[in-house]
Amino acid sequence: MPFAFQRRRGTTAQHASFTGLLGELTVDTDKDVVVVHDGSTAGGFPLARAKGGTLEDTIVRGLEEDVNVVASAATGTINLNVETASIWYYTSNASANHTLNIRYSSTVSLNTALATGDSMTVVWLNTNGTTAYYPNTIQIDGSSVTPKWQGGTAVAAGNASSIDAYVFTIIKTASATFTVLASQTKFA
Repeated sequence: MPFAFQRRRGTTAQHASFTGLLGELTVDTDKDVVVVHDGSTAGGFPLARAKGGTLEDTIVRGLEEDVNVVASAATGTINLNVETASIWYYTSNASANHTLNIRYSSTVSLNTALATGDSMTVVWLNTNGTTAYYPNTIQIDGSSVTPKWQGGTAVAAGNASSIDAYVFTIIKTASATFTVLASQTKFA
């Protein structure tokens, strides 16, 4: 069933409503607020509300994330474009220690994409054969950063015959300034 469009005026803002099988979608055009209602005749209650790209008062079930699976060996500088995916999995055995450059895309910096006080988590899955390698340099937008590693000691090696999962939580604290919390977990 297609959505029906209805434009109505509230007491303080204009609203655009779309009604369909899944309920009613209401857009507050004055404040860029999106509210999804349960579809009851009394106007329903907000099931989800989005404002400025932020979900509030929402329960998420069955969340799916994009994983960029690459049939290559880690070596050199690897650009992790979070616009593509926040999880990157290189399936061939790494052939050298490597640099991870975390950025939003090839044309937009992470500094531009994140506001001060925002954070993002990125996962790097590095496959190792009998000789283990690891990301020995971490960059954001091409500039080196020094992560704060879980346990207080920087990772200095990978794990042989395993997949090493590196988790980086990046917190923007000022323009082009980031705190990076990092961990390494071996999966064998």
